Amino acid sequence: MMKQNWVTYYQAVEGRPPHETLLKALSIFDTEPLLYRPRFAVDLGCGDGRDTVELLRRGWRVLAIDREQNAFDRLLDRPIQRDLLQTQLMRFETLTLPPSIDLINASFCLPFCQPADFPHLWETIVTALNPGGYFCGQLFGDRDSWAVYPDRTHHTREQIQVLLKSFEIEWFDEEEHLGVTALGEEKHWHIFHIVARKRD
Repeated sequence: MMKQNWVTYYQAVEGRPPHETLLKALSIFDTEPLLYRPRFAVDLGCGDGRDTVELLRRGWRVLAIDREQNAFDRLLDRPIQRDLLQTQLMRFETLTLPPSIDLINASFCLPFCQPADFPHLWETIVTALNPGGYFCGQLFGDRDSWAVYPDRTHHTREQIQVLLKSFEIEWFDEEEHLGVTALGEEKHWHIFHIVARKRD
């Protein structure tokens, strides 16, 4: 997706529900003992906030990160509990995260990191998560039609297994099919949906 299409993309996905990977991760947290503090999540590539809003609704503290100011303009225009929300305008290539994060949510966004910068991005994610914390989101496979673009990061199944060596897999689903993007463009999708717990 080219930079100039982000506003159109936000309009196309407006009103969609939270992503399934986030809901699966939250259902696991629902079975765990309550803490004396609100749980803390980072929503990477938050967009207009479809996942951020759900986290806030459930009483989580959320740091929402995106590279597009328009994303935050749309997020802050929604009815949300602002005292639990922080926003940060930042690109993945220069990502820094605070420590002690309970959940890092990355819905359909990590493939938009430059390939040369992806190892740093992933190490930042793993390091910032608490032991027992969760990662949920998507990575794109090597057979995805966007793999031809040099500024996108794609992985084989074996490469993803290496990335997840510090995690216990709670849910892992590989999806491959012909379809369309949110903007109606034809595309061959090859996606890995992931919910994983960082080992203690």
